[in-house]
Amino acid sequence: MNVKVKLSTLWIAIMMNMIFADILSIMVELVNKNTLQIPGNIETAMGVAAIFINIPILMIYFSRVLNYKINRTANIVASFITLVFIVGGGSTTPHYIICAGIETILLTIIVWTAWKWVDIIA
Repeated sequence: MNVKVKLSTLWIAIMMNMIFADILSIMVELVNKNTLQIPGNIETAMGVAAIFINIPILMIYFSRVLNYKINRTANIVASFITLVFIVGGGSTTPHYIICAGIETILLTIIVWTAWKWVDIIA
């Protein structure tokens, strides 16, 4: 499989997990009668979350179009930033642990793939 396609597909899988983890978290909060506690200003917290969530969204596209050197570095850096976001925003609910675990495995595969990626033309 082409490395760019593989990386892009892995980012899609991560995004799907992130989306469903959030949907499941909303369902849990609704059942628990809105017990969600977010420290600080909610608008600021959601603004920061929007910045971080756009990293994997953009990596779906960038993994396919960036040249080899930039692509390789971008995938490694974006994986570490995304991992920090996942762990930092995490909870101890079973669904989140499962989704975050899968996302962590996929991010590790992205880092490994980008690290080992050798462009024959470069």
